Amino acid sequence: MICFGESLKLKINMLKEKNILLAVTGGIAAYKASYIIREFIKKGANVKVLMTEASAKFITPITLSTLSKNPVIKDFVKNENTGQWNNHVALGEWADIMLIAPATANTISKMTTGHADSFLLATFLSAKCPIFVAPAMDLDMYKHESTKDNLKKLSFRKVNIIEPESGELASGLFGEGRLCEPNIIVETIENFLLKKAPLKNKNILISAGPTYEAIDPVRFIGNHSSGKMGFALAKRASELGANVTLISGPVSLDSSKEINRIDVVSAKQMFSEIKKHYDNSHIVIMAAAVSDYTIKKPKTQKIKKQNETINIELIKTIDILNNLGENKNKQVLIGFALETENEEQNARAKLKNKNLDAIVLNSLNDKGAGFSSDTNKISIISKSNKVINFELKDKMQVADDILNFVIDLGNL
Repeated sequence: MICFGESLKLKINMLKEKNILLAVTGGIAAYKASYIIREFIKKGANVKVLMTEASAKFITPITLSTLSKNPVIKDFVKNENTGQWNNHVALGEWADIMLIAPATANTISKMTTGHADSFLLATFLSAKCPIFVAPAMDLDMYKHESTKDNLKKLSFRKVNIIEPESGELASGLFGEGRLCEPNIIVETIENFLLKKAPLKNKNILISAGPTYEAIDPVRFIGNHSSGKMGFALAKRASELGANVTLISGPVSLDSSKEINRIDVVSAKQMFSEIKKHYDNSHIVIMAAAVSDYTIKKPKTQKIKKQNETINIELIKTIDILNNLGENKNKQVLIGFALETENEEQNARAKLKNKNLDAIVLNSLNDKGAGFSSDTNKISIISKSNKVINFELKDKMQVADDILNFVIDLGNL
């Protein structure tokens, strides 16, 4: 069983964009469903609500529909005149989490015996996602051996029980049976998701964007990198439980407060910051488009427009990726390649020469892919020479593909 006292202070919002199915049964604590919904919504979750007929006597469907921004479902039949019905199987598949709160003794009993005489119970039997039950009932009902046995059976079947609190009950008695507070219910579920996060406690270092190499105080050499790919990787890695350090060149993008963002300008500054965090990183993804050359002697004053031509002497910048490969300990090191010719051949050479675990080959030759676009088309080449080709996708989806590849490496 899960005790409400185990709730942790979380750094990462694990509920953002998660699909939460809240099932409300008929007890006086049903009114707290409105507060539970608001807690989930504040966390960025999507919420749908199921109600039993009895629960509608304690709180109206219109209240829960308004708060959840979705129609409330009570029965199998949606429209008797047209024969439309609510699909409990599809609803169970939609949910990332199913929460039954409050859960009455009657509903808990039927859950243990496999009854399906309500839409709520049929959905429970169809759900493949983690299920949480928050009991709420009077003291004697909660203490009864049949209720205790039923909760033990559910727990044995991997249903997560959020134990009720002790307090004043509707009957006037004082003791166990009071529904756990909404914020604690939501934190309990968030903690559960955090424990399951595939990148929990992993330190991920990500570079993003361009670097600018100063010619004079107002001019620079740079490139068209928008930073969107690196920022998408940082966002997704954070959502998967990682401790993310994002080192970014000059871009016009926002990042969440959970991400440790460090802004730099030049290749030299980027290398300096990366070196500070490299040794403590488990995964390093170098998505930045770092300048290959910098100005040998930048002017301290703005260059005036006088001559027809101007000569600027360039020198190589430090090869950051090569340096990281040479000094790699146990890090998983992922590089990026952007080629205009002999793409795969050049990417394979970079993979080998820089001691990478994999390289992500970007495509500039496909419509919709590239620096400023919101989409990208990539191939991932592993050091074992396996090539995985992906279709053109949104950069958030591309980030998912890259991180799934890293997770599947299995040596984290």
